Amino acid sequence: MTNQASSFEIGISTFLEATPNATVGKSITHAERLRQAVEEIVLADQVGLDVYGIGEHHRADYAGTSPVTILAAAASVTKRIRLSSAVTVLSSDDPVRVYESFSTLDGLSNGRAEIMAGRGSFIESFPLFGYSLDHYDELFEEKLELLLAIRASEKVTWRGGHRAAIKNLGVYPRSVQEPLPVWIASGGNPESAVRAGTLGLPIVFAIIGGMPERFAPLVNLYKQAAARAGHDVAKLQIATHSHGFISDTTDRAADLFFPHTQAHMNTIGRERGWPHYDRSAFDAARSMRGALYVGDPEYVAEKIVLLQRNLGITRFFLHADVSTMPHSQLLRTIELLGTKVAPIVRKELAKG
Repeated sequence: MTNQASSFEIGISTFLEATPNATVGKSITHAERLRQAVEEIVLADQVGLDVYGIGEHHRADYAGTSPVTILAAAASVTKRIRLSSAVTVLSSDDPVRVYESFSTLDGLSNGRAEIMAGRGSFIESFPLFGYSLDHYDELFEEKLELLLAIRASEKVTWRGGHRAAIKNLGVYPRSVQEPLPVWIASGGNPESAVRAGTLGLPIVFAIIGGMPERFAPLVNLYKQAAARAGHDVAKLQIATHSHGFISDTTDRAADLFFPHTQAHMNTIGRERGWPHYDRSAFDAARSMRGALYVGDPEYVAEKIVLLQRNLGITRFFLHADVSTMPHSQLLRTIELLGTKVAPIVRKELAKG
């Protein structure tokens, strides 16, 4: 098997949806969804998936306000799977506490923690924690600088414009991994790609619409920025996050997933001014060049291989938890992703 195939990672990302089920209207409590998440992580570990990521949100329709706490609950009952945020809204958090929390997770999991840092496409955390959206960009830049300073040195001296200065203070515990992995999450912003490349940090692109191949120029920007900064481009890690669902047949997968996708897209769309989402848009998105990874294991695997060849990614996140999918169906998707899809993808990539 080639190094490309053996190093390619496949995992699950989730925001821990807690909205009413789109087909039966039944709601789920936040507490129940949190317990389900631990069950999902255990299964993902058992079927050989590489990573499970939980996104931070502060609104009624998601249960994941504290991803690191949920990941820590799973750390002691899993063995191999990497445990990541997806994302940590760094702009409205304290980098000291972020590092302390994830280095604690790193110790509990014996070196399996990761931070995926982003500015946040949802903005509820800014007023909740007392930050102005007028400082949206500079908050992220400043706090990322501090987070990277903390992971680089036990004792930190730092000064910025939105947080009290630190003068030669230690931050503990230190992570098992050196350095603690920090990924940059991007929805397709060129500045984010350049920033991540310049810093030599791995990057995750959220691809939830359009054709994934259109992200190729952003990947090139990322690599060019890394090369200019003196980083080894061959060692860069690139991930994508996309919605999808797997069942025994492609038609069944589409029929099960569409009502939940439609409910989710139209709810968010009303907030953001998107057009009404219908079945034709859904079917176009699940075509071979579309951004929805919906189908039987062979079809989803073929789409992931195409994505890897178009963008050169090293990791793929499947986000199946859309509009509170029935938990049994989520577990089945996780099982199929690990036992059927991942082996097909790695076999195809091994061919070169």
